Amino acid sequence: MDRLDPHSTHGTTEPVLDGGQGAFAGGAPTGAFNPWSYRDEAGVAEADLVGYKVEATDGGIGKIDSASHEVGGSYLVVDTGPWIFGKKVMLPAGMVNQVDHDDRKVYVDRSKDQIKAAPEYDETSHSDPAYRDKLGGYYDESYGNLPPGTAR
Repeated sequence: MDRLDPHSTHGTTEPVLDGGQGAFAGGAPTGAFNPWSYRDEAGVAEADLVGYKVEATDGGIGKIDSASHEVGGSYLVVDTGPWIFGKKVMLPAGMVNQVDHDDRKVYVDRSKDQIKAAPEYDETSHSDPAYRDKLGGYYDESYGNLPPGTAR
């Protein structure tokens, strides 16, 4: 069996980034997690996602109450209903793995517990740069807790 060269591009013309780990598809050119932009392959485009159900890696978490398509500042606000006592959570757009427009579902790459432990959503400060840095930093760090083979 041939061993894979970790410095090889494996059929792509793009350089290997992020210490040989590569960048996630749709990510920033540096390979860094960009929490505030939808991934190209997620299938969001400019679709209105309000009302879509949101699926974490381990089950449903609620419905989208509002969605933003701001360049470099996109996010979802999810009404969790009874799941976490009717709270709303703000999910950076970079967490969206896939959108199924037929079933009206958005799939994110975090577990319910990771989402539940995120900094609390505050409608009055959702556009505050300090809050966004805190939330984006939390989800960036949580990538280290993803199981092997999970999309990055």
